[in-house]
Amino acid sequence: MSAPADHAHRAPHSTRPPAEDYGPGVPGFEASGGDWDEIAREAIGEERIIVNMGPQHPSTHGVLRLMLEIDGETVTEARCGIGYLHTGIEKNMEFRTWTQGTTFCTRMDYLAPLFQETAYCLGTERLLGITDDVPERASVIRVLMMELNRVASHLVCLGTGGNEMGATTVMTIGFTAREEILRLFEAITGLRMNHAYVRPGGVATDTPEGFTDQVRAALPNIRGYLGQLGDLMLANPIFKSRLTDVGVLNLAGCFALGITGPVLRSAGHPYDVRKAFPYSGYETYDFDVPTDTAADSYSRVVLRLEECYQSLKIVEQCLARLDDTVGDRVMVADKKIAWPAQLAVGSDGQGNSLDHIRHIMGTSMEALIHHFKLVTEGFGVPAGQTWQTVEHPRGELGVHLVSDGGTRPYRAHFRDPSFNNLQAVSVLCEGGQVADVVVAVASLDPVLGGVDR
Repeated sequence: MSAPADHAHRAPHSTRPPAEDYGPGVPGFEASGGDWDEIAREAIGEERIIVNMGPQHPSTHGVLRLMLEIDGETVTEARCGIGYLHTGIEKNMEFRTWTQGTTFCTRMDYLAPLFQETAYCLGTERLLGITDDVPERASVIRVLMMELNRVASHLVCLGTGGNEMGATTVMTIGFTAREEILRLFEAITGLRMNHAYVRPGGVATDTPEGFTDQVRAALPNIRGYLGQLGDLMLANPIFKSRLTDVGVLNLAGCFALGITGPVLRSAGHPYDVRKAFPYSGYETYDFDVPTDTAADSYSRVVLRLEECYQSLKIVEQCLARLDDTVGDRVMVADKKIAWPAQLAVGSDGQGNSLDHIRHIMGTSMEALIHHFKLVTEGFGVPAGQTWQTVEHPRGELGVHLVSDGGTRPYRAHFRDPSFNNLQAVSVLCEGGQVADVVVAVASLDPVLGGVDR
């Protein structure tokens, strides 16, 4: 609780210095437990109230609790309350094999699962010392899937952000466009999200026959929807005035808070992990990193739309490379690591190929034993630790992996960009209007599955 500076109203448990230490007429407060909204405000002669936005609120992008102190319609103080979606993913990964770990981390940021999978597998491959052994076709497929996922993630950001400001059509167009991409994901992984498709050593299975043609057929539709979104938002004077000069965070603020991604680039800094620390062959692709200097919510909308076009540019380059590498491996050749070894899609769904089943069940007892141990125990990873980053739709995603030489991670910890970017909420919101809190949070695009992990 708290107490004003006046001796007559001091709480009996208070150990604060006497009121005269603060100077005449200066109210002093002491918080020693309890919730923020319980702190007394009697000594302040203004009408201020504490309100909670969330955690069950559509404009908080998930179960995010915003504790706002408001004076009329002005936000005087803003704080975040997180942890409502805590899943213990990182701790659970310590009790699963290295390959099974990808089924956990894919569920962190559920709008961008393929980035967590790829970062985790790149780190695992670095510990194994097989980074250069990953087949080129597998790396191309990873890049293709990540860039499609980047577009899908940005479409959710733009769609939900528009809906929170009353632009329902922005939401319906954004999600219709996203459906085009989710159908592609389902065609190659069997799932719309939480794929566990990227595995240490490569990817789970090759692209299905005719997949590149399917992607090429979808690209004009996706571009068409992006054009509609641009017309609805960027050319809309109401939308533009609603976002311009709202949620401003300059470059110094981004550096101080460790902000990355579109929010950092909206302040003029072109930092992108794909360019700064290339992985999966990104240095061989032709694309630009768009930036702006307005550092407000509107500039972040413009950048995310432009990033979608740049991602589609990379996707087209991936398709050409996939056409040139048809039939190549998508998993390392080392049988002690490669799992799944050989998958095929049959009439009863996806499973081990018939050739592999014949080999382990009817030809080689050693192969059967090895298959059994690989699936049940997993492979050992040399002792050591590594740090791997990728450019996530929301910023720099990092994974710190530690191995003690066993078949399970000793430690797996992720630097999720949503978690770091949420530090900016108070800076973006304080001094603005209550309605602008919705705009500011939407411009950060936090996903609480990644925040709470």
